[in-house]
Amino acid sequence: MEASKSPDVSGLTLRRWGQLALGIVCMVAIANVQYGWTLFIDPINQKHAWGTTALQWTFSIVIATETFLAMPLGGYLIDRSSPKWACIGGPLIAIGWYLNSIADALYLFYVAAVIIGSGTGLVFAAVYGNAPKWFPEKRGFALGLTAFGFAGGGVLTAVPLDNVIKTSGYEAAYQWFGIGQGIVVFVSGLLLRAPLQGEVTASASARVSQGKRDYAFLEMLRSPPFWLMYVMFVLVGAGGLMLQAQLAPIARDFAIDKVPVTILGLTMLTPIFAVSLLQVTNGFSRPAFGWMSDRIGREGTMFIAFSLEALSFFAMVFFAKDPIWFVLLTGLVFFFWGEIFSLFPAICADAYGSKFQSVNYGLLYTAKGVASLLVPLASMLKDATGSWSYVFIVVVMFNGIAAVLALFLKASRKRFMAREG
Repeated sequence: MEASKSPDVSGLTLRRWGQLALGIVCMVAIANVQYGWTLFIDPINQKHAWGTTALQWTFSIVIATETFLAMPLGGYLIDRSSPKWACIGGPLIAIGWYLNSIADALYLFYVAAVIIGSGTGLVFAAVYGNAPKWFPEKRGFALGLTAFGFAGGGVLTAVPLDNVIKTSGYEAAYQWFGIGQGIVVFVSGLLLRAPLQGEVTASASARVSQGKRDYAFLEMLRSPPFWLMYVMFVLVGAGGLMLQAQLAPIARDFAIDKVPVTILGLTMLTPIFAVSLLQVTNGFSRPAFGWMSDRIGREGTMFIAFSLEALSFFAMVFFAKDPIWFVLLTGLVFFFWGEIFSLFPAICADAYGSKFQSVNYGLLYTAKGVASLLVPLASMLKDATGSWSYVFIVVVMFNGIAAVLALFLKASRKRFMAREG
């Protein structure tokens, strides 16, 4: 009997990690949509002179379409059919990037943004919904690796993308990378599948509380834990998005944007070094804290991460004007920030089950879109006070509140699970 079980166990292991790997590949392939955009702005503006502000709406439309439309609606479709719908994201992204390569009017970039955001949203919904189904006993780590694919993909592909833009023009980069990314997403997405009933039976550790049944999105929206999660996601998300968007202006206002920094034998200008380091720490944060949450619980991990995030921003008030400290603290901030993209999908699946995870997390993920709306307020606060210190203090308060709410979330989930039986 034992001998007959071994091949099945081995086969299940291969299937589980194979499905996770396919999801990670999809995430790597779509990373340039977000992380590569900054490389296109100046070349496009030099050719068409539409202005940076007008062009930045392209990026905003992609994120808004992905966050508020494609993820929840695509998730609803995927939960009731198959994660293979992710494959449609490939052609959509390829079409959008091709349209950008030939666009001679600003509105065409906006149209392409809607198409691209629809494609990336489908991919997000599929892979974030599929990973916890295959790894119920290590959801945090599996989702962390999935999220790492998105952050790591930006690091892997930024240099070759930049080289093509500089040597052959942004049009060629849009065409060739669009085709390549589209093919990768199409093939990988087509191979995705959810586990069959009874195929995966492992359960989480005793330290991770999981519900006994699956909740449809309307049931989830009526439950108090969801709204606690939503507020926490907005509060923590806002700080990282603000620093990500304002990193160069902050360095310029601190008069360190032209100062070279040397750390461990590497020398770069301060903002460039900070961006490079944050991409690394942001990526590794996701599986690291996901793994921790599988062992000590989601809310406990959130409390630790959000508290350390608050301390990192507090340190920036006093030390960020020093170039070396600016770089190191930026890396710390994003190490304690990136974990939201593994902890929140994991706790969403814990609380409401994995059957409807694509749409449920798609709705929770709209908190990132809400958080992005707070980013311009940071610039307004800085202009009103004349200092970034006040912005950092507000972010410290946001993260401190979120850390406390994590403790309330644990109690709220216990009451919810007890009431639901």
